[in-house]
Amino acid sequence: MPQKIVKSARQLVDEANAVVEEIDIAAAQALLGQADVTFVDLRDPRELEREGRVPGAFHCPRGMLEFWIDPESPYAKPQFQEDKTFVFFCGGGWRSALAARVAQEMGLAPVKHVGGGFTAWKKAGAPVEGGTPKA
Repeated sequence: MPQKIVKSARQLVDEANAVVEEIDIAAAQALLGQADVTFVDLRDPRELEREGRVPGAFHCPRGMLEFWIDPESPYAKPQFQEDKTFVFFCGGGWRSALAARVAQEMGLAPVKHVGGGFTAWKKAGAPVEGGTPKA
């Protein structure tokens, strides 16, 4: 008998967006490079290698987020212990909405996420470093 999924991924993203501030690319670009802001890239390493990075962004694989945020975790990262604004992004804005909600629930604040993610970032011509050019 197949599993009965009672809540879709889209519903989870919509619920996250209802409680987390989603910012557009212009607002994200305005925050880039500010000393009191940390951009958190949730994409997997293959995406970073292929697509490039937001300059200065901190890479946190989505699967490690909760462990890296929690100061009591043996995996805690100092980047999440700083008094800063955290701007999460992923490829399209879904993972970052969910991650920002979890981070906010854990007590990280202020937290925002980039609507449209890195795909929208690149499309808008925002700065990117690295990546593998398509042949």
